[in-house]
Amino acid sequence: MFEQQVARTPDAIAIVHEDKSTTYSELNTRANSLAHQLIGLGVQPDSLVGICVERSLGMIIGILAILKAGGAYVPLDPAFASERLFDILADASPSVVLTDATGAAVIQGLDLSRFTMVDPNSLPGGSTANPQITSLSSRHLAYVIYTSGTTGKPKGVMLEHLGVVNLVKYRQTSHGIDSCARLSQFLSFSFDGSVCEIFGALCLGGSLHLLQDSVRLDPHRLWEYLEKHSITHIVLTPAVLQDCKDLRPLSTPTTFSIAGEALPAALVRKLHVLLPNCTIINEYGPTETTVAATAWKFATDLANDIVPIGRPYANKRVYVLDIHGNPVPLGAVGELYIGGVGVARGYLNRPELTAERFLHDPFAGDPEARMYRTGDLTRYLPDGNLVYLGRNDHQVKIRGFRIELGEIEARLHEHPLVTEAVVIAIGEDASKRLVAYVIAKSDMQHTPEDMGQFSQVLRSHLVTKLPEYMVPAAFVRMSAFPLNPNGKLDRRSLPVPGDDDFARQVYEPPQGRIESSLSYIWEDILNISNVGRHDDFFMIGGHSLLALKMISRIHHLLGFEISIRTVFEASTIAKLAPRLGESGTRQDETFGVLLPIKTEGSRPPLFCVHPV
Repeated sequence: MFEQQVARTPDAIAIVHEDKSTTYSELNTRANSLAHQLIGLGVQPDSLVGICVERSLGMIIGILAILKAGGAYVPLDPAFASERLFDILADASPSVVLTDATGAAVIQGLDLSRFTMVDPNSLPGGSTANPQITSLSSRHLAYVIYTSGTTGKPKGVMLEHLGVVNLVKYRQTSHGIDSCARLSQFLSFSFDGSVCEIFGALCLGGSLHLLQDSVRLDPHRLWEYLEKHSITHIVLTPAVLQDCKDLRPLSTPTTFSIAGEALPAALVRKLHVLLPNCTIINEYGPTETTVAATAWKFATDLANDIVPIGRPYANKRVYVLDIHGNPVPLGAVGELYIGGVGVARGYLNRPELTAERFLHDPFAGDPEARMYRTGDLTRYLPDGNLVYLGRNDHQVKIRGFRIELGEIEARLHEHPLVTEAVVIAIGEDASKRLVAYVIAKSDMQHTPEDMGQFSQVLRSHLVTKLPEYMVPAAFVRMSAFPLNPNGKLDRRSLPVPGDDDFARQVYEPPQGRIESSLSYIWEDILNISNVGRHDDFFMIGGHSLLALKMISRIHHLLGFEISIRTVFEASTIAKLAPRLGESGTRQDETFGVLLPIKTEGSRPPLFCVHPV
């Protein structure tokens, strides 16, 4: 489909990155050159090729080249923990890995002698003609994406070309994507939602805008980019949109595809008011069914505050079944099974798990048909739309990422201080976060200082093994876990984490009004008390999305504009406060509309607002 599009519109803009544009013809030439190099290295249909690069033109060239050579790409996000990348490489065993300087630095601790390393940004020369892989079919693999696994190791989901083509064709009509479309590439390419971003643009003639982190992680800059470049289509998670809901309307009619986690009704209504000329589509689908399986387009109102996940994509089948595999009555709750085009081949090197989750489809009338058991609980509405109700196991979604809690627990059990561990998710929607409950060795003390150090030790242990979004915000030490009358773990009776369960430093109160205001903002966002000037935002429960919320609060409350990079570089109050003065806003102007009465002390500031 991409090569056909190149033939139709060779001079059209395919990629926009850092204000530089690349045409379809230029992109195709670069990808062809690299593809011939990969073919020379032995890449053929169903060969797995790793790609560990930052978001760049080279990322797109690399993905296209792998596919043109007949191989399947295995995305390795350099932002992930190095040990997780090692696990993926060990499981996938690609003969070739595409990597740039950023990716090479991340995986340098691995024995790289097993792989042939190729830089997708290089210019290998040789033929630039479209490779002719006559043996390649729609049933060969296009990519293998790794998701969280219960064993402590990620599992690779094998997806075929046919599912991607079906995805693109459906979105062409349902989302109105054509050669005039301008699509954003917002998601990590290790997240399967990036598949519809990349191929939804390049197979249909649109221009794909690669968003840098400075734009992706700052709601104001993201909104400015959407407006400046008249973006017509973007895929976001509800958690990201929560921080954008108070921004100004967009002049360009934009289609917002919202996916990755449950979409709150209140957010839908606010977006409808903020974006009256835009289209809001709620999409649902596990990685195992090629990105998305159902979709629902917001029309005018919500009945009973219910946000449906909609109806199935074209050529897909959905079933709501009981524990015996029989269809449930209309309105009854059951487990969702998905069949039709796009069901994954299975899990790489996991035949038993594949047999457990990918089953024969008895409703299709085809002995070869298969369906995927999602583990999601759903029901039908009277109008035929589906509603997502939750999980029937211990899998959760945090900020759009599907997480097997068992993987985190397995990693905690690897630490010598841990005897037993349980991880749960608390909170709702964008405020949802992970909490680890741990039974430690008996010689550990229970003082706040010891507990803070204990949390820091466990957090540091997990940071090297798991992606940031899988590291718990708090670690609660317990002498025993609560049990139900049957002697099984009672997860509902686990205590709410206290302040001492976060990775805290010895408390030192904030100094001055700026630090006091920052402490107040952090306490409100993180829902904890007594934040000291040396507590690290990311070690006491913060993450990139909460950092965006913090940036917005600082702007509205104090008048300073700071970047997400500043927060990462100065992640304590003591370090961040001086940086505010470097943001371009004078500190004596910040409180121009405020009358300070008493600026000393360590307690949260009190703001009195007179009536209008």
